[in-house]
Amino acid sequence: MEIQPETKKLLEQLQKKYNAIDQDLDTHLEGLLYGEPITYWDYIQTEALLNLQVQRTTLPDEMVFIMYHQINELLFKMILWEIAQVSHHENLTAKFFSERLMRISRYFDMLTSSFNIMSEGMEVEQYLQFRNTLTPASGFQSAQYRKIEFASTDLINLIDARYRATIDRNTSYEHALEHLYWQAAGKNFKTGKKSYLLKAFEEQYKNEFIAFTKEYNTINLYAKFKSLPKDVRENPKLREAMRHYDYTVNVTWVMAHYNTAVKYLNHGNEPEEATGGSDWAKYMLPKYQKRIFFPDVWTAEELENWGQDV
Repeated sequence: MEIQPETKKLLEQLQKKYNAIDQDLDTHLEGLLYGEPITYWDYIQTEALLNLQVQRTTLPDEMVFIMYHQINELLFKMILWEIAQVSHHENLTAKFFSERLMRISRYFDMLTSSFNIMSEGMEVEQYLQFRNTLTPASGFQSAQYRKIEFASTDLINLIDARYRATIDRNTSYEHALEHLYWQAAGKNFKTGKKSYLLKAFEEQYKNEFIAFTKEYNTINLYAKFKSLPKDVRENPKLREAMRHYDYTVNVTWVMAHYNTAVKYLNHGNEPEEATGGSDWAKYMLPKYQKRIFFPDVWTAEELENWGQDV
């Protein structure tokens, strides 16, 4: 049988590929004879995904809560994947940067709108029953979300607003992490005492966080932006993409989360503590901590009034 030109070209390309890694092409081609055709369920690992939802109670709305948070974590993984492509890009252009930022923003837009799944999709009474079985766990303990913050901006922009003046690039990572804004959700800064929520979180992830912040110290999204030539930094589409991402993450999405918490934790009676015992209102509201990833793309007035319009 005559080999078609297209097939011959593919074989030549395959030969080149496997020669480059010191592999025998014939061995790999023979392996194709015995391989099973790929299926959707194998490729997506459907069975594994569908067996990850394990309820702790008999209340049906707990399943909504579990699956919703698992979807969040999958989206967080997608976001970190996109950030890594920007951070490790050697010849970054305004087009590539802005396109990836808008991808990330769309993921957060989806996260923002999806809060209706919980706010309208769970009975308050059921939530208040099964939430006690979650204690002391909390969404606060999402390591991936913390990594998104670390990979988005300089560490100083994540420091509790009360302590930013005391911390600079010469400060140790350990000391800086002790003064991150989210420490306020589980730490008494006067006594240094930490809640179990925070202690368990740090015991699990502190070393990983230190390594991650070191990796992204000079390649986080804000650092990459500041390293670009002036004409690229002033690109209108890039600046708009940065503003959109910054506001979406630190105001829009946070407020959607906050409003859902209000419904379930402050439902006409005395405010409930979050499952981890955090002061969730002051921890979450943007106006208290002014979490801003990219200060350079905002005016002085916008920075001053951050989070005041929601």
